[in-house]
Amino acid sequence: MPDAGQSLSGGCTCLRLRKAARRASQIYDQHLEPLGLTVTQFSLLGNVEALDGVGIGALAARMVMDPTTLTRNLRPLERRGYLVCATSAQDQRARSLHLTPAGRKLYRDAKPAWARAQRHVDKLLAGMDGPPINQTLDRVLERLAS
Repeated sequence: MPDAGQSLSGGCTCLRLRKAARRASQIYDQHLEPLGLTVTQFSLLGNVEALDGVGIGALAARMVMDPTTLTRNLRPLERRGYLVCATSAQDQRARSLHLTPAGRKLYRDAKPAWARAQRHVDKLLAGMDGPPINQTLDRVLERLAS
């Protein structure tokens, strides 16, 4: 419990991680906005392209999202015709995701905007003490997953 002079969030690693992630996401979102995408949607397109036919549960696990949140994020892409969610002939409950040609084009067209955002974040984080931030975050993710 924090002492009287310390705010509840003062020592909260979770809050710091969430704030840092949100700030970084805002930068990516600004770069992707002209294409009508958020960084989450860009990531979804990339994962579905790489894992054509992936199921909702497997994609949710890969992206560390619960399936309901994932489905909510997929709907706008599906409505705009960038991906389809096909039902399995063997199991009507199982759904697999596939990019449409328009989705593949959008993902390809969005890559330069994402790269500009990445360079922007890299520039902002340049000169920080310690190992590169991505290596540190990879280690944090590994430890938190166990």
